[in-house]
Amino acid sequence: QVQLVESGGGLVQAGGSLRLSCAASGGILSNYVMGWFRQAPGKEREFVAVISWRGVSTYYADSVKGRFTISRDNAKNTVYLQMNSLKSEDTAVYYCAAEKSRVSRRAYEYDYWGQGTQVTVSS
Repeated sequence: QVQLVESGGGLVQAGGSLRLSCAASGGILSNYVMGWFRQAPGKEREFVAVISWRGVSTYYADSVKGRFTISRDNAKNTVYLQMNSLKSEDTAVYYCAAEKSRVSRRAYEYDYWGQGTQVTVSS
């Protein structure tokens, strides 16, 4: 069973950058598709980005395309989300998630989740 721990969240001004990390343990990261999701207060959890097992394929939500970059280092068992040009609407708790079977944008298809890290963007 994979355990996931996110870090790197915080308070940043609009236009700034943050890099989130997701450290995995208890499993071999290259066996898993990794996704980032976020949930703002009063809203449903939404897809942000996904990366395939070895990083060949990446997909993004339209709202973050061109600003966010997902990457992974399987040797370090870590997945990253580089967030640039942050906007106030990016404020949310960000979660990383893992699943084995497919590259998916659907949260319900992910088997393992971290506890989340708060990102707050001030305008």
